[in-house]
Amino acid sequence: MWKTFVRQATADNLELLETIENEADALFATVFSIVGWRTARSYVEPSQQGGFILVACDDPGSNPIGFAHVLEVPGSNRLEQLSVRPSAAHRGHGRALVEAVKRESRLRGCKRVTLRTFADVPRNAPFYSSWGFLEHDPDSDFLRDQLLAEQKRELGYGRRIQMNFDLTDELPR
Repeated sequence: MWKTFVRQATADNLELLETIENEADALFATVFSIVGWRTARSYVEPSQQGGFILVACDDPGSNPIGFAHVLEVPGSNRLEQLSVRPSAAHRGHGRALVEAVKRESRLRGCKRVTLRTFADVPRNAPFYSSWGFLEHDPDSDFLRDQLLAEQKRELGYGRRIQMNFDLTDELPR
């Protein structure tokens, strides 16, 4: 059985997160063409924004093998990015990160976690659905603006949906 250690990202971790995201994003090529796909951005600047970055590791002192980037936005926390190295997939690291995001969001007084994801990609909406996220229409200015921004970029990689997890419906684990 695999053990996952989740902690806050440190400044030393931030450059590695870009590599992890690019490796994980390469898996989309098995589902649709990723021609024109933008590579991951640096996480040094986003770490200065409101929110938090959690990392998953095999051992407490080891390098991250996955991460969750969460933005604090009006009315909720937004799970902006969840990535796990493909070489570390199917060991529960993604689920451990999602649970840690929920815990940290509760500690910060948040009532829900939101995200946007691909509806028909197995590692996307079906994964989040299995962990309690439900499809919802964007119901705040921020979430509607996110939808409009996606529509303007005309991603064309597949149907995307808004998903929410209501933190008031579940007792902390």
